[in-house]
Amino acid sequence: MQVALKIWRYDSSTGERALKEYELEAPEEATLLDCLDILKDRHDGTLAYRKSCRMMICGSCGMRMDGAAVLACKTRMVDVAQAGRVPVISAMGNLPIVKDLVVDMGPFWEKFRAIKPYLEPGFDQPEDGREYRISPERMSVIHKEALCVNCGCCVSECNAMESDPEFLGPQALAKAMRFVGDPRDAATVERLEAYNADHGIWDCTRCYFCNERCPKGVDPRDAIAKLGAESVRLGIDRDMGAKHAKWFIRSAETTGWLRETELVPKTQGLVAAVKQTKFAMNLARHGKVPSPVPPHVARDVDEARNLRKLVHAQGRTGAAGHVQGERALERLAHGHAGDEDLEAIYARPGAAPRPWLPEDQTTEGEA
Repeated sequence: MQVALKIWRYDSSTGERALKEYELEAPEEATLLDCLDILKDRHDGTLAYRKSCRMMICGSCGMRMDGAAVLACKTRMVDVAQAGRVPVISAMGNLPIVKDLVVDMGPFWEKFRAIKPYLEPGFDQPEDGREYRISPERMSVIHKEALCVNCGCCVSECNAMESDPEFLGPQALAKAMRFVGDPRDAATVERLEAYNADHGIWDCTRCYFCNERCPKGVDPRDAIAKLGAESVRLGIDRDMGAKHAKWFIRSAETTGWLRETELVPKTQGLVAAVKQTKFAMNLARHGKVPSPVPPHVARDVDEARNLRKLVHAQGRTGAAGHVQGERALERLAHGHAGDEDLEAIYARPGAAPRPWLPEDQTTEGEA
């Protein structure tokens, strides 16, 4: 197939930047990384980019295609070529560019080291030197976070890091949850205290771009939410962001909706609320503030209250409550519908084809 690419070429030593277009011949199964390899081997050997495993494991080949971070070895090009599109390839964002598609990962690894990505000693040792065994249920809390390959795609698209380069970032905080959620770690409170400091958990703007661009399904924003839930559960709630989150919960539990007129005094205090009275009055004059009296109670609010009571009765507070929701969403995403078996799911109109399994192979004469 014929593939056309536009690539931003950049040399940090001279500051020169140019958008160059290339055309090349590639097999239909080619990925973006395959196309870059062909381009470098046959057309322009000066092109710089990173790669290693070519199997979506090492995370080396992160870059942007049409302004969105991707792993080049995962991105198939056949649909792009058949549609006649000419994608623009550039280096990842929020990291200094060294040359062409290569970025300086120094700031990335610095934030990674800052969260202490290793188990802290002090956990109970099993008797007689036996292995430390943990139930699947407990490890499921950090199942997604353990999938991270440190590619930096989430960092590239993080709005919070763009406005505040000191923000720890989605990758570091996702890895932080991997250790906070590990029952073998003995420094959970100390970790959360550090992550609740300036430029930590609560500086996330919740744009969810990190979830959207993560090629491994780690969902870093969800990991940050788990860190916040664990912080509140353990009483580490001095930050205004934590107070804000707690008021969301309280407001939804009592009336079923967010009572914005009470948000400022509940999270910032009465003094801050008084200082913002003029601003609040202007909002009210333009119909932006609903009347607090009488309080509006959402329909069927008892269902929300009972759901929260059930979660607490099951002991699934903090990050465990988030994990329970993740499981339900995964089951829905895979077509689970109650008592319906797999055969019925695959028989649905438009369903994905049933995968071939070794036990499906028939012997001669049986087909």
